[in-house]
Amino acid sequence: MSAAKTSPIIGEPEVVEDTVTVANVESSTAWLAIKAAAMRLGEVQEHDGSIPDAAHHAEAATLVDSLTDGIRRLSPLFPHDAAYLSALVVDFERWASEGFGVPDFLDSLVEFDPASQRIDGLRHLVVFPMYTQNGSTDRHVEAVIVEVVWPDFVAELEAGEYSNKLFVPVRFVDFTAGYDTNSAVLFPETVATRETPTFTWGAIFCDREAARFRRVVKEASEITGLELPDDLAELLDDQELAERTFVMWDLIHDRTHMRGDLPFDPFMIKQRMPFFLYSLEELRCDLTAFRESVALDRDPDTDDVTRTHAKLVQYAVIFDRIFRFAITGSRVRNYDGLGGQLLFAWMHQQHVLHWTDTTLAIDWPEVPDVVNRLGEQISDLYWRSIDRPKVAHWLAAYDLIAGTLTPHPASAWSKGLPQEVLAGAPKGYTDEVLDDEFPLSMFYEALQKKMAPIIESTAGITGRNN
Repeated sequence: MSAAKTSPIIGEPEVVEDTVTVANVESSTAWLAIKAAAMRLGEVQEHDGSIPDAAHHAEAATLVDSLTDGIRRLSPLFPHDAAYLSALVVDFERWASEGFGVPDFLDSLVEFDPASQRIDGLRHLVVFPMYTQNGSTDRHVEAVIVEVVWPDFVAELEAGEYSNKLFVPVRFVDFTAGYDTNSAVLFPETVATRETPTFTWGAIFCDREAARFRRVVKEASEITGLELPDDLAELLDDQELAERTFVMWDLIHDRTHMRGDLPFDPFMIKQRMPFFLYSLEELRCDLTAFRESVALDRDPDTDDVTRTHAKLVQYAVIFDRIFRFAITGSRVRNYDGLGGQLLFAWMHQQHVLHWTDTTLAIDWPEVPDVVNRLGEQISDLYWRSIDRPKVAHWLAAYDLIAGTLTPHPASAWSKGLPQEVLAGAPKGYTDEVLDDEFPLSMFYEALQKKMAPIIESTAGITGRNN
């Protein structure tokens, strides 16, 4: 961790708080004031972040004063974020002085650049009006203290074959209600701004990912009677080891979105496409991380630390996908759930995963090559898509999935779309996709009922409370 800079915090003249450092900032009165003000502001903000009701303006102005005072008091503890925190105060004061319209925090956002300071243990104070993915869709004021996780072996990977300059893995220190949810990312595109800037970073909470994984896989392995290899058992017992493993997985996954033989827009941003296209894109990135981890594990020149984590990434990809993703969330266009179902069914049909006598067993020596073959099928689909019309790519993607997973009996896609749809606009194709186009198998229906309480318990989880 970087050296902590200390600063006494003084409240009313007769009250002197104990010395606050960056290491204990989450217990300071200044942080608690920021947190309380942010949460109360969220209660009076509309969906877009504005506060149109003038009856709330006096209170909102007082809350902004409390919040900016807290930021000023804590700023000396974060000298690496001085320009950002200074601009943040200006943005909050302008929002208040202009009558609490739709917030515009572009100026402070462009000053925040955590990707240029990837130092293990470095902390950041982050306050923005924003929505939280998989949390709240409201652009309300949220505040979070984060700590960078940047182990040496990951720094070496990123400096070599796996460059990803925007990637910032972090862990939670403390947060407001928008992050007391399933949200595990902190992205600049979620912040309320007047225009879209060039994004220079994206943060992923590896501690939440690791903690969810450990809790869910422990429970699922007990329910299914799965005998765990020793190194997987160690991964489930060690939060820090799991965090480092997820950082390696996320590093490779994140960079894959814009690499390879891709359709023009692999993110499918601002396009209305069948949800199973998102399933294949996310699974492609995960299986790329899996493939690269297999390659590192098999490379005799890989150092011991990287090799250990490369093997653990393989476990993490498989079990997060088949035990958590597949049965988390609703059945309405659940693209991550579909990806987990596909991986499980593929492994089962390739005879490396067995559900026999109500016990799950996996043939570990054969798993890497079998899983890599699914990744190769998706990569080939993408390669061929460059020469295909968009809707033909959609049909081919559906056929790839339906070759392993059974569609809903009522599916129009599985029966063959009618000629008027095939000859019409892409919207007609998308309209024919069922919300639950590929329902859960009987195995997953039973597992979901048993796992529902443990999955629900992971909302708001961090490495500190698992």
